[in-house]
Amino acid sequence: MKKIHLLLPFAAIAIGFSSCNSSTEKTNTEAKSGLETPCNYTYNSESTIVEWTAFKFTEKAPVKGTFNEIKVEALPSAESQKELLESLKFSLSTASVETQNEERNGKIAKLFFGTIQTDAITGKMKKIGEKGTATVEITLNKIARDVPGKYTLEDGVFTFSSTIDVVDWNATKGINLLNEVCKDLHTGSDGKSKLWSQVDIYFSTKLESDCN
Repeated sequence: MKKIHLLLPFAAIAIGFSSCNSSTEKTNTEAKSGLETPCNYTYNSESTIVEWTAFKFTEKAPVKGTFNEIKVEALPSAESQKELLESLKFSLSTASVETQNEERNGKIAKLFFGTIQTDAITGKMKKIGEKGTATVEITLNKIARDVPGKYTLEDGVFTFSSTIDVVDWNATKGINLLNEVCKDLHTGSDGKSKLWSQVDIYFSTKLESDCN
């Protein structure tokens, strides 16, 4: 967003000094008042990225993934980035889970999400706070929980990251069944089979602006 600056021409030294002083005072006044050009912000669905990272083995080896079917809704437009972001709602089809391994995709969809009878993970952005904090509501296993996290917003690019524990959504049964069936694959160098219930989540998107 560009601030408005006014410069007045001068034809003589005396007039020039007077004009410069007037211009400086006016510019400073406008800067202090926070005068900015009006902007209209819209959501760009093509830029959305949703990622998650689960962990196996005692030493927590990462297993990264996403969902192939992601739906995000937002206001058609808003006069502020905060207003637009706080209107975001999302739905992730659990049958479309993607880990770049077809067999693993099927096991996660059936053994984990199928066990807790969750066809879709839904949620919404509840609050964009100060100092890089934000809150997202996530609904899983018919339970809605507020998830605090960190966000960045720079040049229209918004990112949000956090760590959740699926135990908070009563999903322990799904974790245990998935770990039982995949016991050998989840056994690390210490001979112990482990699938962690903590999952890192990441979301990013691009906001478009039309400043006049």
